[in-house]
Amino acid sequence: MTRLASRLVLVGLIASLVLLAVAIQPRAQAQRPITLRVQSSVPVASAFYAKGIPLFKEAVEKMSGGRLKIEALPAGAIVGAFEVHDAVSRGVLDGGHTYVGYLVGKHPAAALLVGPVGGPFGFDPWDLFAWYYEGGGLELYQEFYRDAVKLNVVGFPLAPVSPQVLGWYKRPITKFEDFKGLKIRVGGIVAEVYREAGAAVVTLPGGEILPAAERGVIEGAEWAGPAEDMPMHFYQVWKHYHMDSVHEPSVLGEIIFNRAVFEKLPPDLQEVIRVATQATVARFWAWYNVQNARSVRTLKTEHKVNIYRTPEDLHLKILEHWDRVAARYSQSHPFFKKVYDSQREFARLVVPARRIIHPEYRLIAEYYWKDEIGGLVTR
Repeated sequence: MTRLASRLVLVGLIASLVLLAVAIQPRAQAQRPITLRVQSSVPVASAFYAKGIPLFKEAVEKMSGGRLKIEALPAGAIVGAFEVHDAVSRGVLDGGHTYVGYLVGKHPAAALLVGPVGGPFGFDPWDLFAWYYEGGGLELYQEFYRDAVKLNVVGFPLAPVSPQVLGWYKRPITKFEDFKGLKIRVGGIVAEVYREAGAAVVTLPGGEILPAAERGVIEGAEWAGPAEDMPMHFYQVWKHYHMDSVHEPSVLGEIIFNRAVFEKLPPDLQEVIRVATQATVARFWAWYNVQNARSVRTLKTEHKVNIYRTPEDLHLKILEHWDRVAARYSQSHPFFKKVYDSQREFARLVVPARRIIHPEYRLIAEYYWKDEIGGLVTR
């Protein structure tokens, strides 16, 4: 081969390598993982954060084959706990791990979407989840963000942090009258219901509850349930813990994304997010149910907390006040009424049927575990 021919071969080889590099570069860039920065509204000690986010993150990253990653940030990392929705809408954050109920100040229908007093209409967490996916709830949820509060957000139910308990108190509540005048931390539209029921309501982020309790600013507080409450160390201040409650029996957390960010994702990654949220609901609930049970025993045996059933007259009064609040909002806010009517009709279908199809939980539980139950409840 002549020197000229050798040079021509070399030039051709270099040109081929350059063309190959140019061809490969877009493909390599396309294979780089997409990372979505998601901030929570709850403290790192919260079970919703400590377990809910890792379950969702793991599901997304495994199902996407590593093409989509979630960078999880705790409350306050970028914006305040109650500023997450606006930050996601503006694109300051790609996503938020939060509760739609925090938007009740923007529109009261937020309370219905997160799971209000009474469920509503007897919903438990699975009934509310079923309404989202089988009763038209998911469409109303997106309509809420798009039209009612005009946020550039798309959302999905994420984890059932419920049923929520009545909470922690300076002294036991034996009847409805004991509830009146108490300085209680409570959030969302429940605060309005409690206020009408005679409580002195204080609204605080989760991270401020314990310091307020230590200073005597509040005499009681609800946060979530045993699995959520024990890591928050409320037992260090209060020793009276009331369990069953009707104020939030079916709360669902949420994961939200900036709409433009979500719609830029390839369709298969959008579907990964949808399916990952559904998987997280089921997986979180399984874990949360067990963690609640373990936490009740730890609170009782190690931290000497007095655990009570809540007086039935208090439940009924809270439901009555909620019905009045909901009726007012139905008259003044057409979208609230639209969601409320949808939930009522779905509840009319599923709640009575479940009541007659399902065996009475109390009957079977007490048949086998009456002494165990009695040993946990303070008389």
